[in-house]
Amino acid sequence: MPSLADIQGAGLGLKRELIPQFQHLYQDPSIANIQFVEIAPENWLGAGGKALHDLAWFVERYPIACHGLCLSLGGPDPLNTAFLKQVKALLQTHEIPLYTEHLSYCSDVQQGEAGYLYDLLPIPFTEEAVHYVAKRIRQTQDILGQRIAIENASFYAACPISSMDEITFLKAVLTEADCWLHLDINNIYVNSVNFGFDAHTFLRQIPGDRIVYGHIAGHYQQREDLLIDTHGKDVIDPVWNLLDSAYALFGTFPTLLERDSNIPPLNSLVYEVDRIAQYQSQHGYQTLKQAQLRATLIAV
Repeated sequence: MPSLADIQGAGLGLKRELIPQFQHLYQDPSIANIQFVEIAPENWLGAGGKALHDLAWFVERYPIACHGLCLSLGGPDPLNTAFLKQVKALLQTHEIPLYTEHLSYCSDVQQGEAGYLYDLLPIPFTEEAVHYVAKRIRQTQDILGQRIAIENASFYAACPISSMDEITFLKAVLTEADCWLHLDINNIYVNSVNFGFDAHTFLRQIPGDRIVYGHIAGHYQQREDLLIDTHGKDVIDPVWNLLDSAYALFGTFPTLLERDSNIPPLNSLVYEVDRIAQYQSQHGYQTLKQAQLRATLIAV
């Protein structure tokens, strides 16, 4: 049965349009650096027919990570336990060892009915919110019967009632919820430009012992001081440099290339996956240390 330790190296988000290309190029040396794939559980719940057959094909050949989109950990409505039970069944059926979610919210209650919003919205950075979100993360972990990882989110407006900065809030939630960290490198960079702080200073404050997974992606520059986390362009050099620094600080961790729009052919995407693998190889002397740390976390 796959374990979290099986998710290593560089990975790529699995999009439906890429499936035939994966199947055609499987075992081709050109995609050898794709060591795992990631799916959004919302896109595969209740899958049948060809979709289920395609998923089974990947389960047999690649470790798989699940990255959720709609759990709304910071939302005002009750946690969607029915959805979580479906996710649990998906994880168990397909032996998927990792489930991650955003440290944000995407739902609201209007006239007694819950509805999902268009985007992932920031949680106010307050002590009350730390307790609220940590409790919901613990509830999620209890239902799933496993730890989850939360992703540092990108955002575009600062909440006026916040009483702490982002890194203080993130660390407080990780500690109180006793969960793992899904470190999104591009989100650190996007927020650093949008809110005028130094990305490398932020990175150095990350609790490295919580990291089990990472993302890297491209973004859209709307203005000089406003970046939008679209996952629709190539990764830029400052974000690559930040990933390099993360590996130097924390050792190599499994890192996935996100591409959610303007998706090029697989043989083009793999160049960026190869670059992740190159950075990991350069920091290979730390791989064993990080693997030992992750094994200790997994055993807890």
